[in-house]
Amino acid sequence: MIRIILRVLGIDIGSKKIGIAISNQEMTLATPLTVVHRSSQTSEDHETIKAIAHEWEVELLVVGMPLSLDGSLGASAENVLKEIKHLERNTGIPVDTFDERFTTTTAKQILHDQGVSEKEQKNVIDQVAASIILQTWLDHKISASASLKEAASD
Repeated sequence: MIRIILRVLGIDIGSKKIGIAISNQEMTLATPLTVVHRSSQTSEDHETIKAIAHEWEVELLVVGMPLSLDGSLGASAENVLKEIKHLERNTGIPVDTFDERFTTTTAKQILHDQGVSEKEQKNVIDQVAASIILQTWLDHKISASASLKEAASD
C-alpha cells in the first residue's frame, strides 16, 4: 500500500494578520509557523503565503471558516470565502475550509496556561489559532480514514 505524504498549511485569515501553521509530512501534527502582517494589497499577502507554501512543499491549504454560532455563514465567512477564491487562484494550491469557531479563545487559553503574557500573546495568537484549525482538520481526516478502514474490514 502506498501512503501519500504531503504537507498542509493551516491559515487563520484576519483583517490585520494571517496566522500560518504547518503539518508534519505524516499529516498527524500541526505546528504554529508564522504570522503574515497584512499589506495594503491582498495579492501581496497571497504571494507571501505562496512563498511559504513553496518553501515547505505544501500541497493543500486549510483555511479557517468563521461560521456563526449556529453554523451559518455570516458576513465574516462570506468575506473569507471571497478571499479563498483569490487565494486559490493566486497560489495555484487547492484550498479546503474548516470550522474555526472558538479557535482564538482556545489559543488564548493555551497561551495563558503556558504563562505567555497578554502582550506576548498578540505576537503569536494568530499562528496558534491556525495550528488549532489545522490540528482539528488533521484529526478529523484521521478519524474519517479510520472509520472507512473499519467499515471496509466488516
